Amino acid sequence: MSEDKPGDTMDTAPAEVNAIPNGKGHEAGEEITASAKTPPAEAGRNPHRTENTEANLPENQEFLSGLDDKKTTRFTDFEGKTSFGMSVFNLGNAIMGSGILGLAYAMANTGVVLFLVLLTVVAVLSSYSIHLLLKSSGIVGIRAYEQLGYRAFGTPGKMAAGIAITLQNIGAMSSYLYIVKYEFPLVIQAFLKLDKPAGEWYMNGNYLVMIVSVAVILPLAFMKQLGYLGYTSGFSLTCMVFFLISVIYKKFNTPCPFVDFVFNSTAGALNVSAMDPGGDPDPACIPKMANLNSQTAYTIPILAFAFVCHPEVLPIYTELRNPTKKKMQHVANISIAVMYGMYFLAALFGYLTFYGEVEAELLHTYSRIDPYDNLILCVRVAVLTAVTLTVPIVLFPVRRAIQQMVFPNKTFNWPRHIGIAFVLLTFINLLVIFAPNILGIFGVIGATSAPCLIFIFPAVFYIRIVPKEEEPMRSFPKILAACFAGIGVLFMIMSLSFIIIDWTSGSSKAVSGH
Repeated sequence: MSEDKPGDTMDTAPAEVNAIPNGKGHEAGEEITASAKTPPAEAGRNPHRTENTEANLPENQEFLSGLDDKKTTRFTDFEGKTSFGMSVFNLGNAIMGSGILGLAYAMANTGVVLFLVLLTVVAVLSSYSIHLLLKSSGIVGIRAYEQLGYRAFGTPGKMAAGIAITLQNIGAMSSYLYIVKYEFPLVIQAFLKLDKPAGEWYMNGNYLVMIVSVAVILPLAFMKQLGYLGYTSGFSLTCMVFFLISVIYKKFNTPCPFVDFVFNSTAGALNVSAMDPGGDPDPACIPKMANLNSQTAYTIPILAFAFVCHPEVLPIYTELRNPTKKKMQHVANISIAVMYGMYFLAALFGYLTFYGEVEAELLHTYSRIDPYDNLILCVRVAVLTAVTLTVPIVLFPVRRAIQQMVFPNKTFNWPRHIGIAFVLLTFINLLVIFAPNILGIFGVIGATSAPCLIFIFPAVFYIRIVPKEEEPMRSFPKILAACFAGIGVLFMIMSLSFIIIDWTSGSSKAVSGH
C-alpha cells in the first residue's frame, strides 16, 4: 500500500526494481528512475497524480542523485522513444508464442463455435487485466510487475510475482525447445530425402536440442545486454505470419480425408473433393461446431497461455512515447485484437485441413501427407528459427527474477550471470527430453502460472494499491476486480482437476505420447 515509509522504499528500489520481466533487453538500472520519480509519500498524499510521472524528470532530479550516471542516461535513452506502432508490434510479439501451433488441436477438441467463444472470453479478460495493471502502476508510479507485488504485499508479493513469471517463462522456453526437438529431425530428414532413418545421431531430437542449446542459445544467453536481440522480434512475427498464410493456402490444397504419405506415394493426382462415391460428404470432413471429450480440459490452459503478455506490458508502457494509461490500453487492445485474429485463423484453417486427425503440434500433421513438401519445409525452418532466437529473450527475465529472489542486494557478477543461465538451460533441456508431450507442458504451466499472471495478481494488486479514499472496498471497480480474481482461482482449480483426472485415467494423448 502507499503508506510505506519513503525511506524503506527508496533503499530497496535500486535492488528490487531491476527485475523487470520484459525480455526486451533492458538494463538492471533502467527502471529505477520510473519508480523513483513518484516517492511513496507523495503518491499517498496525491493519489490522483497518476499520468505525468515521466514529465516531471527535472523537478525530481534529486531522487536520482545517488544513482550511477551511466544507468540514468541509459534509462533516458530508452524512455519515451517508442512509437505507438512499434509498441503494438512489441506487445504483439510478447503475446505471440508457440501456442499458435496447438490451437488447431484445441479447436478439434472443442468445436468451432465453442472455441471462438472461449478465445473471445480469454481475449476480453486479458484486456481488462491489463487495465487493472495500468491503473495500479499509475497510482504508485511503478512500472515493474514484481515491484507492484512488493508495494501490495511486501516481499511475499514480490516473491509470488517472481515465481509465477519464472514458471511461466520456463514453460514458454520448454515449449520452444520442444518444437526444436520435434521439428528439427523432420527438417533434416526432408533435406536429406531420407525415407527410413536408420537411427543416425543427427536424426535424434534429444541430441539436436542439446546442440542448439549449446551452440546458439547459450552464447546469446551469456550476453550482459540483450537489447540487440529485440531486432529478432520483428523477424519472429514475420515468420508467424508466413506460417499463417501457409496454413490457409494448404487448406485448399490438401485432400479430405487426407491420405498418409505411405499410401499416397504411388498415387497420381490428389482428389481434393470431400465427397464419397455416393455423392454424400464424408463424415470425417464435416467440421464439428461443438465437441466435448477428455482432451477439452487442455483447451482453456492452452488459450490462456496463448494470451499471456502481462510481465511485458509495464516495460512497454515505460518505453511508449508520451505515455498515458489510455494510450497504452489502446496498444494492448490492438495487439490482442491482431493476435486474436491470427490465432482464430490459424486454428480454423488448421482444423479444416485435418479435422479429427489434427495433432497436438500442427506442423507434424503435414508431414504425414508429404514429408518433402517444400512449402511446409520453409514454414518449419521459419518457426524453428523464430522459436530458437526467442529462447534467450525469454530466459533473460527469468534470470533477473531469480537474482531478485535469491540475491536481491548483489551487484552484477559475471560468474553468477553465466551460472544461472547455464543451470536454467540445463534444467529446461532435461524437462524437454523427458516430458512426454507438448500438451503436458502447455497444460500444466497454463493451468498454474497463467491464471496468476492474467487474473489473480492484477486483481489483488489493484485492490491493495488503489487507495480506499479513491475507491472504497465496496466500490464497483474493486468488487469487479475481486470477482476477476475469483474467476482466476476457479479456472486454475478446474483446469488442474481436469488434467489430473485425465492423466490418472490414462486416456490422455499427452500421457501416451501419441
